[in-house]
Amino acid sequence: MVRKFAIIGHRAPSSGKINLNDLPGSSGRIDVLARAVNTALFLSHGIREDTDLTLHLLGGPGPARRIWLDGSRIRGVYPDERAIAGQIGKALKEPSPAIGQFTELHTGFWHSGGGIEQTISEWKKEGVRIFVLDADGIPFSTKDHGSESVGFVLSDDQPFTEAESKCLDAFEKVSLGRTWLQGNACISILHHYLDLD
Repeated sequence: MVRKFAIIGHRAPSSGKINLNDLPGSSGRIDVLARAVNTALFLSHGIREDTDLTLHLLGGPGPARRIWLDGSRIRGVYPDERAIAGQIGKALKEPSPAIGQFTELHTGFWHSGGGIEQTISEWKKEGVRIFVLDADGIPFSTKDHGSESVGFVLSDDQPFTEAESKCLDAFEKVSLGRTWLQGNACISILHHYLDLD
């Protein structure tokens, strides 16, 4: 089963420079996105080749940017928060490609313009069953997914905006418990459930 994760970084810069010494502050909570990459892709001794992750950098300046990491091909990315943030920083120095046009910066590490709307549209074309993580949703069960490809949408430390909620309203809201967890913890729990399948 293919597993896809989409993380929305509301304050994460979409261009310019990031401060590796201040990922939670002046770098727009890039630390949250880096931890999500680490949890989504890395095993104790390897990489989850059945998983990919799309980061949505919406904090400007300039247009939104997406970074797509493909676990089946990724090379040169290591399970370290600063190292992952450094790779994101390299992408921010490049001009943002047009919406829908992915440019490979190095093996398995791509970037493109656009926001969550574009990712959702691409997933739908690929036949991905889409879930939105929400503590107020119905409890997630692996028995319910019934698909060869599942996608999960998560926000950073901020709630979805009104526009994002409208875009995601048609999809199933699922909960991992009544407590709002950090995104990387949610990803770890989802992997656990899916690994048991």
